[in-house]
Amino acid sequence: MSDPRRPRDAAARLDEIFGIFAARGDDSYGEAVSQIEHAVQSAEIAEAQGDADTLIAAALLHDIGHMIHRDAAAAFHDGRDDAHERLAGKYLAGLFPPAVIRPIEMHVDAKRCLVTTEPAYAAALSPVSRRTLELQGGPMTGAEAAAFLADPHAADAIALRRIDEAAKIEGAGRDGVARFRPLLERLALGL
Repeated sequence: MSDPRRPRDAAARLDEIFGIFAARGDDSYGEAVSQIEHAVQSAEIAEAQGDADTLIAAALLHDIGHMIHRDAAAAFHDGRDDAHERLAGKYLAGLFPPAVIRPIEMHVDAKRCLVTTEPAYAAALSPVSRRTLELQGGPMTGAEAAAFLADPHAADAIALRRIDEAAKIEGAGRDGVARFRPLLERLALGL
């Protein structure tokens, strides 16, 4: 069995990730931006904020689960949660450290938490985010929010969630996905 931390294996998996962006990056899930625009905008926001490389990578990859799902658009249309955060976590496992993967796995729950703890956040959600919130279980209970916030990756998941909502500017972030490859390579190889 191949070790994903070996350079050749990591490079092959990164090639696959960038292949997914090439093949499915133009897909939309209802927002005014494509998957690739949203991913690049997210990474650029994290970068501009001076966030850690792990959060920049998480921002770039947080919605890859939508692209590897057989038909995320149909799931949304049919009123089903595509569980993209769990798909992404499983897909990226073994390639990146938990500081990249856990915020991705938790960014949907971060939205559910923020809606519970910050009424202004709930009011500012895009129409698509409001709809997916319903599909993803709705607002957390107080006890669920407290348990979520106790997780060591909660702060990064919340930061990622705020980035996610901000990265929906039509026409921005179209061509920059390849420039993040060196960052992903460093993280994948533990350098």
